Amino acid sequence: MQFQKAAALFLLLIALAGCRSRYIATTITNDTASPVSVVQVDYPSASFGTQSLAPGQTFSYRFKIQGSGLVKMTWLTADRKEMHANGPTLSEGQEGQLAIHLRANADPTFAFTSINGR
Repeated sequence: MQFQKAAALFLLLIALAGCRSRYIATTITNDTASPVSVVQVDYPSASFGTQSLAPGQTFSYRFKIQGSGLVKMTWLTADRKEMHANGPTLSEGQEGQLAIHLRANADPTFAFTSINGR
């Protein structure tokens, strides 16, 4: 009986070791000369953000996509002006890296690199 429990646990651990969730590793970098605040990124089914980003600072976050849709971003400039930008469309099952760069006097750049070819 003890052997059967140990064997079942071993098989369960092997099965779980092969499972991993697909996610998007995201960075938001403030490439402006001024701090920004209330940075929010909306993606299919959820959102994330940070209270502030100093000049040159990078914020990192990982998320899993459920559904599909456009990435949208809002933030406040140093003079409290609300800014909006749209990024790429992401779909469930995608995995990769999304780099967002806030730029002075220009729209931010969104660069998505897929790991799984989707």
